[in-house]
Amino acid sequence: MSRTPDHPTPKRARDIAVAAACGVFVAMMVGMAYAAVPFYNWFCRTTGFGGTTQVATVAPAGLLDRKLTVRFDANIGAGLPWRFEPEVNSIDVRIGEVATVYFTIVNQSARATLGQAAYNVAPTTVGGYFSKINCFCFTEQRLAPGEKREMAVVFFVDPALAKDSDQDDLNTITLSYTFYPLRDPQRPVADNATLPAPGRL
Repeated sequence: MSRTPDHPTPKRARDIAVAAACGVFVAMMVGMAYAAVPFYNWFCRTTGFGGTTQVATVAPAGLLDRKLTVRFDANIGAGLPWRFEPEVNSIDVRIGEVATVYFTIVNQSARATLGQAAYNVAPTTVGGYFSKINCFCFTEQRLAPGEKREMAVVFFVDPALAKDSDQDDLNTITLSYTFYPLRDPQRPVADNATLPAPGRL
């Protein structure tokens, strides 16, 4: 007697389709989780979201008469034995004017330490108009024991801000930095060490 081949029932076929869809969904979520951080960073840099400042390579073409006060805020994260402060608390700049301000950091510990600055501006809506040409925050800073260092930030406020009606009442921008500790790369333990004399057999 011949046997009729098994065929999946409609319910079983539906279950397989649901399981496959769930697997695809999970894979997409994992991929999105890995992509979320770089995408968020790119989005903030591009739009100025959250007060993220812009990076420029040249000065703007226009210079306006309107002035703004730029305040400077310097902070140190937990675990970093540094003193960090601006040389001036604030300056007045014209929109489109390139300004240079110096900050001072001092390593107050007896060991070399490594840190990098995070930054933003307030109000956060001006992040897209605040551009840096050069900044110590672009790179890691390594300080020897007791070392004192002067560091510059070169910036301007984009003239495009004057065309934004939401910024008509803007008078003050605060540029904030916070230095956070970084872990030093591991060094060879026996670097330049004297090896013990071999014992007698």
